[in-house]
Parts: sequence; C-alpha cells; structure tokens
Amino acid sequence: MATRTWAIDPSHSEVHFKIKHLMITNVTGSFNIFQASVATEEEDFSKATISFTADIDSISTGNEQRDGHLKSADFFDAATYPQIKFTATKAESVDNDGSYELYGDLTIRDVTKSIKLDVEFGGVVKDMYGNTKAGFTINGKINRKDFGLTWSAVTEAGGVIVSDDVKIISEIQLIEQA
Repeated sequence: MATRTWAIDPSHSEVHFKIKHLMITNVTGSFNIFQASVATEEEDFSKATISFTADIDSISTGNEQRDGHLKSADFFDAATYPQIKFTATKAESVDNDGSYELYGDLTIRDVTKSIKLDVEFGGVVKDMYGNTKAGFTINGKINRKDFGLTWSAVTEAGGVIVSDDVKIISEIQLIEQA
C-alpha cells in the first residue's frame, strides 16, 4: 500500500486540557491553533508517523487575565517557547475495538518527556464532498512540573491553587491529503 498523508481538519477538531483549581473544580482550556503531520500505510493508523504542534498564543480558558498569565514566563513563556510539540514513537493495540496506547515525546518549554496517550480510533469514512476523513478521541495526563511549569501559590489557609496534574482531552479529525 502507498503512503497516505493526513492533516488535521481544524473545523472538526479540538484540543483541550483540564487542571484542578483550588483542588475542588476543574478549569478547562484549549489551544485554538494546532497542526499535525500524519503519514501511514495502514488503514488503522497503527504504524503512523505523527507529529503535532499547538501554538501557545492560541491558548484560551475563557478568561483573558488567566490566558495572559498562562502565556507568561510563569507558565508556558510563549515569547520564548511559542509551541508545544508531540512526536509519536509507537502505538500499541489495547483491544480489537480500535483502542490504542500512543507513546511519544512531548516538548514544552524546551523540555522533552516521553508520555502515553489513550487513543480511540473512530474509523475512516468519506464525507459528503468526497474527502476521506479519520477520527480519534485522545486522552492523557501529564505532570506540568515535569515540563518546567512550576509556578505555584497557596491560599491563605494553605491550600494549593493549581494542581500538578493536567488532563489532555482531544477530538481529532484528519483529512487525507491529495
């Protein structure tokens, strides 16, 4: 089979994260500008070559002040490190229903760590315009401090303001490139 190349369909994809605030509720954020380069020879993407980037300046939590703080040197330092990068290293089938564990290298603030993401493969279909599309649900969890995101504060009562664990929640639709 010939190599097939794919790109993210941004109008049908979303990249979100959740982090505990005051350890009682989750705050959700997203990256609104992201790209991926995917190449595969397999229908199920089990041996795909995948690289992904998200632009830090596109971060959105629904609060302009918080977004500015996240872009600052306290967190992502968007001026110095404008992108988050992920490069897949391998995928392992978890079961026969299209579930995989995707391993790869995540780079934030020039710190690269190996991570594991849980992937549910939704399948491949042709849309009403004749485009071939593939769908994925991707979930994972990282420790922000592993990547140099160490800003922290405590409340007057000694409680933690922001947790170390960050949940990754994404819906990705790829479109085959001609």
